[in-house]
Amino acid sequence: MREDTVTATGAVLRATESLVTARLESGVVRKNEEAAVRIGDLRLRAEVLRVRADTITLQVFEDTSGVQVGSPVEFTGRLLSATLGPGLLGRIYDGLQNPLRDIARIHGHALPRGSELPALDEARSWLFRAEVSEGQSVQSGARLGTVLEGHVSHCVLAPAAVGREAMVRRIVSGPVRLWDEVALLETPARAQISVPLGRRWPMRDPYGNAFFESGPASRLLPHEPLDTGMRVIDTFFPIARGGTACIPGPFGAGKTVLQSLIARHSVVDVVVIVACGERAGEVVETLAAFESLPDPRTGGRLMDRTVIVCNTSSMPVAARETSMHLGLTIGEYYRQMGLQVLMLADSTSRWAQALREISGLMEEIPGEEAYPPYLDSNIRSLYDRAGVLSTPEGAQGSLTLIGTVSPAGGSFEEPVTQATLGTVRCFLGLSADRAHRRAYPALDPLLSWSRYFDLLQPWFAEHAGLDWPDRVDAMMQRLRRGHEAADLMRVAGEDGVTLDDFAAWLGANLVDRVMLQQDAFDPVDASVPRQRQVVLLGLVEDALARCPAFPDRETAHRHFDRLESLLRNWNLSPDGSPDQARWRRELEETAGRATEPVPGGEGEAAPGPQ
Repeated sequence: MREDTVTATGAVLRATESLVTARLESGVVRKNEEAAVRIGDLRLRAEVLRVRADTITLQVFEDTSGVQVGSPVEFTGRLLSATLGPGLLGRIYDGLQNPLRDIARIHGHALPRGSELPALDEARSWLFRAEVSEGQSVQSGARLGTVLEGHVSHCVLAPAAVGREAMVRRIVSGPVRLWDEVALLETPARAQISVPLGRRWPMRDPYGNAFFESGPASRLLPHEPLDTGMRVIDTFFPIARGGTACIPGPFGAGKTVLQSLIARHSVVDVVVIVACGERAGEVVETLAAFESLPDPRTGGRLMDRTVIVCNTSSMPVAARETSMHLGLTIGEYYRQMGLQVLMLADSTSRWAQALREISGLMEEIPGEEAYPPYLDSNIRSLYDRAGVLSTPEGAQGSLTLIGTVSPAGGSFEEPVTQATLGTVRCFLGLSADRAHRRAYPALDPLLSWSRYFDLLQPWFAEHAGLDWPDRVDAMMQRLRRGHEAADLMRVAGEDGVTLDDFAAWLGANLVDRVMLQQDAFDPVDASVPRQRQVVLLGLVEDALARCPAFPDRETAHRHFDRLESLLRNWNLSPDGSPDQARWRRELEETAGRATEPVPGGEGEAAPGPQ
C-alpha cells in the first residue's frame, strides 16, 4: 500500500488477537475497505469489518504482536480487491494475493510480516491484438482484444461502466504492460473510460453481477455435465458444468488426492485451487505434483492452466476467509471471457472456522457449535457465485465450484456439512471404511447423491440414451441390495443367507470393483472418457443379466471372480486395442456360462440377481 493511497487515518483503541478496534481521526471509512495498522515502518494489512460512528473494527491479516494503543491506522479508500489480468495462470498466491514465489526469492521460505508485492509482473510486456476498431460501438462485456496467456486466449473486455453502448475512441495493437491503456471508450453522455490491460476488482463483489446489470450478459441454468474422468462421479453422481458439489469425509479418506485428480483430468480451461487452512505438508505435495505433472489436455505442465491460492494452517487464520473470495474472483474473471473454469476449495470447514473465530472476537451471539448465526447464508453466497453465463459474443463460460468439508470426527451432522448440504446439488461422501479397504476413490455410493440428473436429462438423452438415468438407478438398486445382503451375512455368515442373496452380494461387489473404483496409476484407467463409461455400463448390465442359475456358492464365486477379472482387464486396455477386443469376446463367452458344480456342493439351482 503506497503512502499516496491513504484517504483516512485513525488510532488503535484495543487489539485482541487479529481483531483491532480503532478511533477514526480524519476522513470517511466504509465496510470492507482495505486498511493497514502501522508498527514503526511495518504495515500490517487489514480490512474494515464494522463502522459505528467514529469507532472502526478491523480484522488484521497478520500477527498483531507489537500493536499498541495509539498505533496509527491508515485507510486506503478502496475495497479489499484482487488484481486481475494476464499472468495469473501458473501463479501461487497467499490469501491476500501476494505472489509466494517472488516473496521466497526475496525473503526465503519464511513469510515475514508486512510482506507485500505486486500480484502480477507490472513490467512484463504482452502482445495485445485489437478486435475492434476506432469509431465502433461496443457494450459492456464486449471483447476489445486479446493477449495470449499460455494456451488461453486472454480477453480484455469492455468494463461494466460503459453500459449498453459506448464508442471506441482509441484502440492500440502491440506490446503493452499491465497498467497501460489499451482502449479509450466514450459513453453517450460524453464520459470517457480508459481501459487498461489489467484491472482491480473487490473480492467480495461477484465479478459478473455488474455485467448482468449493465449489459446483455445473463446467467443460464447448467445444461452439460462436467467430465471429470472419474466413473463413480460421471456415471453415478454427475456434476453439472457450472454447478456445485461438496466432498465431505473424515481424515485420511482421500479428499485432497481426489481433488487433485479431478483438477488434472476434468475437461476445463482453467483450474483455481484454494488451499484454505489445510496442513502445509499436504499443500506442498500438491504444489510439487502440479509443477511436475504433464497436462493431459495441453501437453504442457498442469500448473500452466492453474492458479493456486494458499493459506495453510500455519499461516494467519484471518486471511483464510479472504483466500476463498480471492479464488472465486479469479475464477469469475476467466469465466467472463467465455472459458470453462473449475474451482476446488479445500476446505470450507477451515474457512468456516475462521468465520467462527472472527465472530467470537467481535462478541456476536453464537449459533450452533459457536459458529456465527449467518453461517448458512455465508456458505450459500459462496456457492452461489458458481454458474453458467452467456457473453455478448454468444459464448458460454462456466465456473464449477467443488468444496471439501472436513467434519470433526467424520460426523456429517455438524453445522458446516449440514449448511453445505442445503446449498449444493451434488454430495460426494467419502467413507473411512472404504478408504481403509483401499477402495479408490473412497466415495460411498449409499451416502452420495446428485440432483443434476433431471437438469441434465436432455444432454444424457442425446449422448447416452433416453433411458440413461433409469439404467444408472437400476445399478444403484443392485448396490443397495448387495449392501443389505452383506449386512445379513455379517450376522448369519455366508451359509445363513439364501443363494439368491449371496449372488446379489457378489453382483454388487462386481459393480463396486469394476465401476466405482479406478486405478489412479494406470494410464488408461486413471481418466475414463464418458463414452467409454457408457460402454462399460452396458457390459456390466449384460454380464449381470445373463448370469446363469448357480448350483452352489463356490460356483457363483468362481463365475463372478472370472467376470470381474475380465472386466478389470477391459478397463486397463486402450480403446481399439487387440487386448480390449479379446477381453470383450471372452466376457461375452463367459457371461451366460455356468461352471461345473463343486463336488459336495448344495446341489440346487437358484436364480441370479434380478
